[in-house]
Formats: sequence, structure tokens, C-alpha cells
Amino acid sequence: MNFHGHGQFPNTRLRRLRTHPWLREMVQETRLHPSDLILPLFIRTPEGPAEIPSMPGVRRWTIEELPQIIEQILAVHIPAVGLFPLTPQALKTPDGKEAFNPENLICQAIRTIKEMAPQLGIIADVALDPYTTHGHDGVWNGTYVDNDLSLDLLSKQAVIQAEAGADILAPSDMMDGRIAAIRQALDGANFEDRAIMSYAAKYASFFYGPWREAVGVAKLPGQDGRPVGDKKTYQMNPANAEEALREVALDLQEGADMVMIKPGLPYLDIISRVHQTFLVPTFAFQVSGEYSMIKVAAAQGWMNEQAVMEETLISLKRAGATGIFTYAALEVARQLNK
Repeated sequence: MNFHGHGQFPNTRLRRLRTHPWLREMVQETRLHPSDLILPLFIRTPEGPAEIPSMPGVRRWTIEELPQIIEQILAVHIPAVGLFPLTPQALKTPDGKEAFNPENLICQAIRTIKEMAPQLGIIADVALDPYTTHGHDGVWNGTYVDNDLSLDLLSKQAVIQAEAGADILAPSDMMDGRIAAIRQALDGANFEDRAIMSYAAKYASFFYGPWREAVGVAKLPGQDGRPVGDKKTYQMNPANAEEALREVALDLQEGADMVMIKPGLPYLDIISRVHQTFLVPTFAFQVSGEYSMIKVAAAQGWMNEQAVMEETLISLKRAGATGIFTYAALEVARQLNK
């Protein structure tokens, strides 16, 4: 940036613009609004536990309980929700076939929400990990996750969710070629109007721990009895930035309407570069680990929860995020509405 011609001290004092609260607000460059926020919701059966110990203030909802939370969401003008299931262990299989059940938790939740609040956007996660015994996002062949075998199943899952009424399909699996496969499947089923939000740059992050507990994939064994292990063969290396641009470019070429960067705060540089390079709607996910760190630190009296949460979300938007998934959406929106 060229600052040639700008004033110099003492004629120019930038602190003058910070003198009064009204003046600071007037010249504020980035603003956070409830319409920027998306609330992730965890869905459970009546037998499933409601509380999530590693995520203070977050709970799982039954289908019957959904009207309670939907009323709160509408009251603060949050425009959309993202849905994630706690699938009963008895329904999990190696191929994750419960993902294709039109009566699974997510499909029931979609229909319930649409009946109650048709104006509320629904973003459905497309990945097999909440439904498989091994906890991976695609087809596990006993040695590794088979990319190409996973594509048909992910496409089928996306169509099932679209049939239930999902507005946006959000593949989070990180399989190569899944955007093209899902776009073709949706169009073939006459869902040309349904958008795809691709988790285009999803990193193999340790910040996901609480989320994996929330959907019951934290400690699942693999088919051979061993723990599921990591997802580094398909999620991105946290050390790579140029690769993220390649991932985004490929997904846009295949038909993605918008892209997601996940996690959020540790990857502000990626959000910024993607936003500036591609000029497409770019979303960020303040993931469970980011959220829980703030909650736990605030509970200890080490920081101001509300101020730090809003500062974090502002930083994501400042970096270029069009919208932000955050478990704090309700409390932040309430404060913004004041």
C-alpha cells in the first residue's frame, strides 16, 4: 500500500479518530451483524445424552425439542443453521448406510425445521463420519479411505438431504472430485436450485476434539479393532497455504457455489487469500476447540467472554469471511441486537 502524500505527525494524529465512542463507531471498517452468523445444531434421539461436557453452553437437541431452539434463533434474526447428528451406535455400519435413510435424524430435523420456519436456511453436512463404525468421512477399505468409492455414497447422501428440504449441501469430507459428483447427482434429481458450500480447505486440525465427542466419533474403533486414528490422508496439512488455493480452485471449477475454510482463527491468512483471489462467498468455521477455549478461559475469570468472542468473530469477518459458523451465534446475536 502506497502512503505517499498522506500527512505526517504532528499535523496528522490518528488518535483523533479514536477520541469518542461515536467517532470510533463511525469510522469502524468491519461490522458484525446477526446475518453473518450460522448456528450449528447437534441432533440426538431421545435416548442420546443432551449435554456435551467439552462444549460449555452447547447441547444436543431431539426432534421434539427443536421448536424451542428454533424460536430463539428466529428471535435474534440468525439466518441459517447447520445440522450434525449423534447417530445411535446400533445404527452405525462400516458403509454408513444410515446416512442414506430418509428417516435418519438429519432428514427428520430438516423437515421439522422447514415446517416450523420455512424462512430459516438449512445447511446439511455431507460426510459419512457420524454414521460409520470406523469414524472416517468416506469408505474405509481396511487400509485407507477409498476416495473414488466414497463419491457415490456422498452424492447419494446429498440427494437424500435435498429431498428432505436442505437448502445448502455442505460436503466436509475432503474427497477429491466430490463436488462434481454431488453437483451431477443433485442436478440429475432435479435439485439444480440447491447450492453447494464446499469445505474446500479443511485442515487436519487438533481443534476438532470437542466436535468429535459431540457427534460420537472421538474414540470409535476401526474395523480391525484399532482406534480410528487421524484423517491426515484427506484433510489438509496445517503447514500448507498454496495447496488451499488449489483445493478451492478445483472445487469452484467442479461447481461449488461457495467455499468454507475450517478451522477459523488459526487460518485467517487462508481466509484472506481465498477471499482476495477468487472473489466468491467464503465462509469460516469457528470450530469447537476455538469456542471451548474461550468458554473455559472465561469461566476461570481469565478473559471477558463476550468481548473475546466478538473480537474473534470480527477478525474472521475482517479477514474476508462472508459468514461464520459459531456455537456462540445465539449469545452474540442477542448482544448485537441490543
